[in-house]
Amino acid sequence: MRKPIIAGNWKMHKTGAEAKQLVEELKELIAGVEDVEIVVCPPFTALETVTELCRGTNLTVGAQNMHWEKEGAYTGEISGQMLKYLGCRYVIVGHSERRQYFGETNETVNKKVKAALSCGLYPIVCVGETLEQREAGITAEVCRKQVEEGLASLKDDQVSRVVVAYEPVWAIGTGRTASARDAEEVISYIRSVVAGMYGEKAAGEMRIQYGGSVKPDNIKELMEQPNIDGALVGGASLKAQSFAQIVRFEG
Repeated sequence: MRKPIIAGNWKMHKTGAEAKQLVEELKELIAGVEDVEIVVCPPFTALETVTELCRGTNLTVGAQNMHWEKEGAYTGEISGQMLKYLGCRYVIVGHSERRQYFGETNETVNKKVKAALSCGLYPIVCVGETLEQREAGITAEVCRKQVEEGLASLKDDQVSRVVVAYEPVWAIGTGRTASARDAEEVISYIRSVVAGMYGEKAAGEMRIQYGGSVKPDNIKELMEQPNIDGALVGGASLKAQSFAQIVRFEG
């Protein structure tokens, strides 16, 4: 049985003080939720504050990015070991904004996935098509390539530690959401691609999220789909009330 995972990607929002206030509000609203893994991914500058606040709670902490090298002359970068030291469990890899604005490729995503796994982090690997690609009818092809290249050459025991987030680029921050049926169709296909790479057992154990304008009013229908194991939440994770409602999708 795959445990649902709801992760909040705060992107470039919240100072340390604002992060503290958000987490303190959130802790009260989600107290007692045990059947969903809840992850918050603040900016680097708030990670230490947030990990301290989350100790001993049902909240887990993730980062939004990392470099694939352990250390070195990479100005402005942060390594997986640094994140692990801070208390992170998860790290988002290959978000479409990283691909779009910072030139990340499937190759660099693969390097980051391997680096994350090697230092004990759980990567949340983002894949998804643009509006142009969707309208051209190549969604499956785009996602297959991102999965095959981004998750290439992993060890068998590493595959179940990877979380994949299907985020259609056209739905991120736009208010447009893929229908639950469309999301299920693509996520089911992604699972079949993983099965082709690493076998049915590994694919069956892997958790796959949907992301892209996830809100309290659409989470329940998304989570009713057999292959959708959670959500990567953007804007709605910046308010404790809306994120808690998403986490408590079962009512």
